Amino acid sequence: MTISYEKFGLKEVINASGRMTILGVSKVSENVLAAQRFGGEHFFEMSELGKQTGAYLADLLQVEDAQIVSSASAGIAQSVAALIGQGDLYHAYHPYTEKITKREIVLPKGHNVDYGTPVEVMVAQGGGKVVEAGYANMCTPEHVAMMITENTAAILYIKSHHTVQKSMLSVAEAAQVAAEHDLPLIVDAAAEEDLFKYVAAGADLVIYSGAKAIEGPSAGLVIGKKTYIEWVRLQGKGIGRAMKIGKDNILGFTQAVEDYLKNGNEDGDSMKARLAPFIQQVNQIPNLTATVVQDGAGRDIYRASVKVSGEKSAKEVIAELKRENPAIYTREYQANNGIIEFDIRSVNTEELAKIAQRLTEIMN
Repeated sequence: MTISYEKFGLKEVINASGRMTILGVSKVSENVLAAQRFGGEHFFEMSELGKQTGAYLADLLQVEDAQIVSSASAGIAQSVAALIGQGDLYHAYHPYTEKITKREIVLPKGHNVDYGTPVEVMVAQGGGKVVEAGYANMCTPEHVAMMITENTAAILYIKSHHTVQKSMLSVAEAAQVAAEHDLPLIVDAAAEEDLFKYVAAGADLVIYSGAKAIEGPSAGLVIGKKTYIEWVRLQGKGIGRAMKIGKDNILGFTQAVEDYLKNGNEDGDSMKARLAPFIQQVNQIPNLTATVVQDGAGRDIYRASVKVSGEKSAKEVIAELKRENPAIYTREYQANNGIIEFDIRSVNTEELAKIAQRLTEIMN
């Protein structure tokens, strides 16, 4: 059987957007594919597969326990449900029961973002109610503390380039507030590259995307306190049933984490070196000015930032990049400011040349 873009009438895609869900996130390695194949070709006691891979990953990550879920979004919903239900089987079967009123999830206002779906949608799916703390341009530990009531179930912190970066409390500060009020802290670190720092900073549950920095198959990972992970696992009898992950992706993701810890990701210096000739090429194109910029959330990720001037707007250039085959996808967050960003983590030298050529055609 031959699989191809043509078979399904699809365009090829050059992904200069980053590890984005709308494009399938990332590519997987031969090692990961082999693990997925083993999973696909064998049967398992699925509850044991979840527990044992979780224990294996917990040992690698030096945490009490871990649970693989279907996505980071599922991780948010199931973590919220877990901390509301606190291991109660009745709650797992009746996640939205009115018998439980302790459902408030305190979240910095600047963290209540839409990352493809609003954070508050995932909280609501878990049966929680978002209570915003602070303001869009500032949230201090005191702002979080003043929103805590007898109905607060947890504090949620979103570590992401989507969120407001300035004047926000740190994870460690959020953890201190949580500890002072005897509440658990959930950190959504979906695209983050450091699998150790947030637990070390005091988070009780930390959520990662399987297919972003880790470059695994579609999956999510929840790590942290053993009791809380057991409560997350219990959600498989409730809302987690609609979010279950297959055996192939469980094993593929476990292999991806192991490989990630061994090999790491491309570092910023390498990205800057690969970007240099591309920047030079783009700066020779009329009405385009390119520079290298670091990731807005402070990660060791560098991108090309291209300012568009002249008759065409950045939004028009973005649309034209997507129109042909291969379709070229970019980071569009600053298009309203006339800026297009190119993330090259999933782009090879040949594809960079194609992007430069397409830009030349569009701008001339």
